[in-house]
Amino acid sequence: MAQQTDVKLAFLEKWENSKNYLIGIAQAIPEEDYIFKPTQRQMSFQEQLMLIKGNMDWLSATYFTETESNREESLIPETKEETIKLVGAAFDATSEIIKNTSEETLSETVDFFVGPKSKLQILNLLQDHVTHHRGQLIVYLNLKNIEPPKFVGW
Repeated sequence: MAQQTDVKLAFLEKWENSKNYLIGIAQAIPEEDYIFKPTQRQMSFQEQLMLIKGNMDWLSATYFTETESNREESLIPETKEETIKLVGAAFDATSEIIKNTSEETLSETVDFFVGPKSKLQILNLLQDHVTHHRGQLIVYLNLKNIEPPKFVGW
């Protein structure tokens, strides 16, 4: 693929690959292991996925639209299939929001709970949060002796 120098287009390309990689991870583990927690203090596999989804919804809506979103915990779906569908939809909704965000606004400062941040920093946080929790999910797969899908970095 060609090198991207447009910040928004580069993000969207990586975001789509990130979605596909996370969905592959979510599909790799059997449904009965969606409740798996390596230790009692950790989230289950499914709770990790729903945390990722909730963070996408919150950051994209709150900082890139006129809609305020809260950080309420998402209800845990009944099935693996429903969970995967919700996670995929959150990625797609975030993509649409970012597509409709002008690149010029990425330098704007927003009030964030840890202090003022640029929208570009929030964009980076969107991806970093997914990466952080996806890495934990890979450990869950390895603990269940399930080979994770092949990594796609871009």
